[in-house]
Amino acid sequence: MTPSHRNAISPNDLILRVFDILEKHYGYFDWWQRNDPYEIILGAILVQNTNWKNAEKALTNLGDKCNPRSVAEMDLEELGQKIRSSGYYNQKAIKLKAVTEWFSKYQYDMSVVRAQDKDQLRKELLEVKGIGGETADAILVYAIGKPSFVIDAYARRVFTRNGLDVPKSYEKFRALMESTIPLDTKRYGFYHGLLVEHGQQFCNPKPKCQVCPLNQDCVKAGVGA
Repeated sequence: MTPSHRNAISPNDLILRVFDILEKHYGYFDWWQRNDPYEIILGAILVQNTNWKNAEKALTNLGDKCNPRSVAEMDLEELGQKIRSSGYYNQKAIKLKAVTEWFSKYQYDMSVVRAQDKDQLRKELLEVKGIGGETADAILVYAIGKPSFVIDAYARRVFTRNGLDVPKSYEKFRALMESTIPLDTKRYGFYHGLLVEHGQQFCNPKPKCQVCPLNQDCVKAGVGA
């Protein structure tokens, strides 16, 4: 795509084009392969400022106590030690307690949570200590099953490099994605996974542009971002 053609394409078409290329390259996959919604909620917090390997180790260390009632009853220090591998474990223990307290308002019943309005749930999650937009949206789409697009550093990097005028505001970028891609929980989860996968395989801070499936359109090919 030439610079003039790239400038002529609308933001919506650019977004759809990127996902079309990524989808053809990677094929469909389930990115967050866990069945227990509560584990996904904990994982969304444990993975903050670390990688998934460390977060998963923390979940494994919780063992049979990886359930809301056990976490609610556990001493804060003990909880922190069990999730030590995730880093910032004392702060994360407080966050896990806080999100579990939020879950208790629904009697730890995910079916009751899922019956609620998405915007109301998102508002409630954002009020929980330690949960920002990215974590709230990850919980909504992967644990609760509501269509809420997750914005992260990978999304910003991939789309900036591919010529999108990415909004600085998290909420504006999320709104752009949700206005472009029809509300669909499964697709939102998959598309977020595509961006993470692509960001890890090709679109690194020092990008691997020569072998990248997006390299023909990328305005930052060969340039760090």
